[in-house]
Amino acid sequence: MSSDSESENQLRRDRDLAELLEWFALNENLPQEIEPLLLRRFYQCMYGHVEDTKNLIEVNYALRNKHPHLFIKRDPLDEDSRRTFDYADILPLPGLTPDKYKVSLYCFRDFEPSKMHHTEDTRAFFMVTDCRFIMPDDLAHPEVLSEGEVQIFDMKGTTMRHISRLTISTLRAYVKFLQLAFPVRLKAIHMVNCPTYLDRIVSVVKPFISEEVFKLIRFHTASIDSLYASVPREMLPEEYGGCAGPLATLRAQTQQVLAEKRDYLMDPNHWHVEKPEKRNGKSWKLFN
Repeated sequence: MSSDSESENQLRRDRDLAELLEWFALNENLPQEIEPLLLRRFYQCMYGHVEDTKNLIEVNYALRNKHPHLFIKRDPLDEDSRRTFDYADILPLPGLTPDKYKVSLYCFRDFEPSKMHHTEDTRAFFMVTDCRFIMPDDLAHPEVLSEGEVQIFDMKGTTMRHISRLTISTLRAYVKFLQLAFPVRLKAIHMVNCPTYLDRIVSVVKPFISEEVFKLIRFHTASIDSLYASVPREMLPEEYGGCAGPLATLRAQTQQVLAEKRDYLMDPNHWHVEKPEKRNGKSWKLFN
């Protein structure tokens, strides 16, 4: 791309983002404030289409305010959050893939099913993602935004007792938000260390997952080696054959970010809509 074309694209993006920011401030169906980087993510997710971006933003905050116990009434340092982070890891991994995808890892540290509290754990997941969306995706290239989202779920230690602790309403809200309102395009979901009874687990959760999302799931049943074709080793923790440092270090970094962004996460001006109106959102093309 020529330098002239790059300059033109930059000018158009700046103009569109200014228009979106003004629209956001005047929209009574939205909160009072939005972080500039988050606004840019919405815009990039919709391939720079202003009207589609507006629609995505409205659906995002409508769903947040429909489920305030997941998205608004939260504290990364309270007892519920501590309990989640004591038994599980929810970790954005450093850098981007060659396709400019951001990768996150989710795994158990304690396999005792009674430690799982699905609604509180889902709330913790969204706190981590909300922090990530206002921070650079790649510290080496802070101006570059990811082109998509890749999620890794480590199923080691997962039993049917864990599955029995899923809350259906929470699962529905989680999947609906990923499909309709996430400010990034979901590209793949990798399930690693799959148990021998994987088919039983899938039979339970599949009815609550849209076909569009289910098609993105890759089950790594033989070994984790097949994951390396999609996620470079340098992005993965040492425990997964990677070079990104130990899980403990990544965990400490994530917890530090949550503590630093606590005021942001709990500030109603960024999340709460005074009188959200009921509206029907339609599925946006977040998976292409």
